[in-house]
Amino acid sequence: MKTENEANTYDDGTVIQWLLGIQTLEDFLQNLADAALDVTGAEGVGVTIERENRPLTVVSAGPAAPKLDEKQYGQDDGPCLHSTRTGEEVVVDDMLEETRWGDYPAYAAASGINSSVSFPIADRHGTAGAFNVYAGPPHAFVGTDFTVLRSLAAQATGAIALAQRLVDTEQFAQEMRDAMQSRAVIDQALGVVMVQRRCTQDVAFGILRSASQHRNIKLRDLCTEMITGLTGQPPVTPELRPRPE
Repeated sequence: MKTENEANTYDDGTVIQWLLGIQTLEDFLQNLADAALDVTGAEGVGVTIERENRPLTVVSAGPAAPKLDEKQYGQDDGPCLHSTRTGEEVVVDDMLEETRWGDYPAYAAASGINSSVSFPIADRHGTAGAFNVYAGPPHAFVGTDFTVLRSLAAQATGAIALAQRLVDTEQFAQEMRDAMQSRAVIDQALGVVMVQRRCTQDVAFGILRSASQHRNIKLRDLCTEMITGLTGQPPVTPELRPRPE
């Protein structure tokens, strides 16, 4: 393992430089994995992300992590999954003395990995994970100062949480756009029914809703079909544009 002074070269300024220089979340996580490998001199580092009970190694550094991660995913158990699902740090000092996780420890030892440590990536918006470091010798992490590795795992947590929030926000915005466009189509159909039946908007809506239920189709689809049949072309919905700055 490297000295604490060497490890401390990965400070907040370094992280900011990474943020300024990357294009994707994957690039940022790869920088974190590469830094952890450099800090520890270990054989492998992997970043596990789990969403909807589906674990995935999104980035890795060194040759050891991918196959060890996949072994754990295949049996749905192991130190990286334990850390992901419990939010606990998991240290394995000697794979040959480990009694948890089925035949995974024997597999790891046969692969030349005898110790590991996993740091949780906290659950945010339904996405959790672990920052996993794999070393060849047993007891490789005894006496190790985990400050920098914990910091790297925390940076991963923040980046993944931000990315997930952006995805969720865009999904919500798309749902709102779809809802507003549906409303425009339904309003057009309501106007037609009100003129044809000489009725109020409430009565017209009841007529359309009953027809959609009777035909077992969505109200928007029914209204689209009705407008298309009357005009010979699909209804025009307003294009939603962002507000000017």
